[in-house]
Amino acid sequence: MDREPDRAACGPLWLRDENVARCVADALRFGDGQLGFYDLRAWVVMANHVHILIYPTTALSRITKAIKNFTARQANALLGRTGRPFWQDESYDHWVRSSVEANEIVRYIEANPLAVRAL
Repeated sequence: MDREPDRAACGPLWLRDENVARCVADALRFGDGQLGFYDLRAWVVMANHVHILIYPTTALSRITKAIKNFTARQANALLGRTGRPFWQDESYDHWVRSSVEANEIVRYIEANPLAVRAL
């Protein structure tokens, strides 16, 4: 199930737009650097979803809301879709329980775009 979004076989592909993808990437870095909501360990913006591995310093619900609200407004403005849903309501979060698991997730995130190109 996790691989299906990676193939960009379903859902809108708005993140293929370089300006939209940059908006999301900038927001992720802002949440880390300026807001200090988390330490950003790894991330990738795919055509129809985003993977991030963070070490949160505030509530996950606050982080998710901040990222999704800001990027939805910005992306929709860029795409001429103001006031419409951009992200799914659901996020597929997972608590990492060990450094071994964290390293596996980092490898998965970093290999994600390469695996999609090979399909």
